Amino acid sequence: MKKLVLALLVLITTCTLVFAGPGQDSGKSGSVQIALLMRNIDEQFLKDYSENVRKLAAEKGVALNVQDARSDGATQLTQLQTLLNQGYKYFVIVPAVSELSEQMNQLIAERGGAAAYSNIQPTTDSLKTGKTFFFASSPEFVGGRYQGQLIADYFDKNPAKAPNKALNMILILGQLGHPAQINREAGLLAELKTRGYAVNVVARDTANWTPDQSQQKMDAWIAAYRGQFNVVAAQNDGMALGAVESLIQNGFTKNDASDGTILTVPVLGIDATQDAINSMKENKLYATVLQDAIGQSSAAFDVIHQVATGTYKAGNPAGGTPAATAAIDEAPANDPSVIGQCYLVPFVPVDKNSNYYKTH
Repeated sequence: MKKLVLALLVLITTCTLVFAGPGQDSGKSGSVQIALLMRNIDEQFLKDYSENVRKLAAEKGVALNVQDARSDGATQLTQLQTLLNQGYKYFVIVPAVSELSEQMNQLIAERGGAAAYSNIQPTTDSLKTGKTFFFASSPEFVGGRYQGQLIADYFDKNPAKAPNKALNMILILGQLGHPAQINREAGLLAELKTRGYAVNVVARDTANWTPDQSQQKMDAWIAAYRGQFNVVAAQNDGMALGAVESLIQNGFTKNDASDGTILTVPVLGIDATQDAINSMKENKLYATVLQDAIGQSSAAFDVIHQVATGTYKAGNPAGGTPAATAAIDEAPANDPSVIGQCYLVPFVPVDKNSNYYKTH
C-alpha cells in the first residue's frame, strides 16, 4: 500500500511539472491572473521588459505566468492555447509573429479576455477583434529617424569625416521582415535625406538582433571594405556592441575621444540598454535611441490589469502613457478605428548631452 501511495505521489508531481511548462512563474495566488507571452527573453530589451512586468505583477498581487516562445510562432500559439485551457484570459504579449495576432486574439475573445501587444506590432485587423485588444509600443519609423538625427548631428559637428555630406554606411539589420527592421531602416534613411546627406550603403545584412552574429558580419565587412565606410548603424544595441567589439579588435581606434568615441568610425544602436550606456561612458558606442522597455511594459500591463479588474474605460491612460487620439503613419496606429486602443510610448535620442545618459 505504501508503495502504491508513493508511486501515485511521484506520478502527480511529474504531471504537475509537465503541466507547468518551461518559463512559467506561478506568482502569488490572487484573484487576478495575467500571462506574459514573450517572443524570447534573450535580448536585453526583452529581459528588461519581462523583469518590469514581474515587478508590477508582484506589486499588484497578480498571479503571473511567463512563457518564452524562443522566437517560434507555433510555440507561442501552443502556449496561448494551453493557458486558455488553464483558465487564463488576460495577456501581455510580445509576439513572435505579427500575423498570428489575429488568430491569437480570436482565441482570447472567445473566452471574453484581453491582450496588449508590445515591441512587434499586431496587425490592424487583430485590434479590430474587440475593444479590449491593445498596442502599447513605440513607432519604429520614429526610432529610425532619431538614429538618423544622431548621425547627422555627429557629422554636422565633424564635417571633415563626411566630405560633401557623403555617408558610406554599414547597416546592420534585425530579423528581415520584422516590422522594426523595415520601419527603422526607412526612418533612418528618410531623416538623413532630410538633413541633406547622401547615403551609400556599403554593406547591409541581418545579424538577427544578436551581438555574436553582428561581430562576425563586421569582421567580414572590415576585411572586404576597410577604409570604405565612415559610419555603422545597427538596429539594436546588441548588434551595435558586436560591431564595436569587431572594430576595436581590428584596430579602428584612436586616442582622441573629443568627438565622443575612441573609434575612428562612429557606431550607433537603438534601445538604450544599460550595456549600451556603459559602452558610451567608455567612449566606445557613440549614441543610441531609447526604446523604453519600462514604459512599454508598464502601459501594456496596466491596461490589461484595468480590464481584468473592471476599471478600464476607453481613453484611460495606462502606465503613465495616454491613449492615442490621432492616427500616425505607421500601422496599427494609422487606422482611426483603433487609435484609442494604442498607447504610443515615445522613442528618445540618447547622446552624451541627453538627460537619460546623464542619469544612467
